[in-house]
Amino acid sequence: MNDYIEARLDLKPFPGSDATDLLAALLGDEGFESFVPDEAGLTAYCPVGLYDEAAVRVALEDFPFDCEVTMTTTVVEGRDWNEEWEKNYFQPIVIGNRCVVHSSFHHDVPEAQYDIVIDPKMAFGTGHHATTSLILDQLLDMPLEGKSVIDMGTGTAILAILAALRGAKPVTGIEIDPFAHANAIENVALNGHPEIRLILGDASALEDVAPAEVFIANINRNVITGDIAAYASRLVAGGTMLLSGFYVEDIPVVEAAASVVGLERCSFTERDRWTCLKLRKE
Repeated sequence: MNDYIEARLDLKPFPGSDATDLLAALLGDEGFESFVPDEAGLTAYCPVGLYDEAAVRVALEDFPFDCEVTMTTTVVEGRDWNEEWEKNYFQPIVIGNRCVVHSSFHHDVPEAQYDIVIDPKMAFGTGHHATTSLILDQLLDMPLEGKSVIDMGTGTAILAILAALRGAKPVTGIEIDPFAHANAIENVALNGHPEIRLILGDASALEDVAPAEVFIANINRNVITGDIAAYASRLVAGGTMLLSGFYVEDIPVVEAAASVVGLERCSFTERDRWTCLKLRKE
């Protein structure tokens, strides 16, 4: 039921972490959800039902680094993904000395103003990736008390949960992947915020959601630019939009699409070439 394709990509010679970041971005466009980089390449995971080897091979043709990319795949049978992440990948993190993100299995967790429990099941959004932590930083600095929030592509719901912890309401998360959606439901319950509305669907689901004062989308450049009109339609005038899942070099492309639908850039932050673009609706 929750079987995954495990793809191992070895890079020779290894160009550095920028290469694995770009690989993750390319694979993210093809349905991969989780990425574990190392000093030789990248291991990535995709639900069996979403895996298209031909499409992945085509995507890898756009890989610009001067190295050989060798890919091997295996099927990983469904298992207790919480336990797998706990044992191998997911360690507690602290964001801005104000927010700690950890699993329900972790012990000796650092104290912070906002404590978020996430038990990820191979879903993107533990806070370790630069794009997630960039948006977490923004949410920690924004006044959210009483403000409505939409989190598009909510994943594990970590961003929606922080918004709710900081007093935002109502908070709505939308997720296209059924397993991530189910995981998000579990996570909002773990954090005592079952009032967060979670919808299974794509951008078309926004038609049933009232416009919000803060709109978040941490997905990828192509999805964001393709759906930006739908996003803008669900942001009130004067509202704030936070976009991530793409590189600093992609800002002009995203900004051009955003300007057509009445969104203007306020600022951006960056980490390891990834960026969070802050926009305002005119």
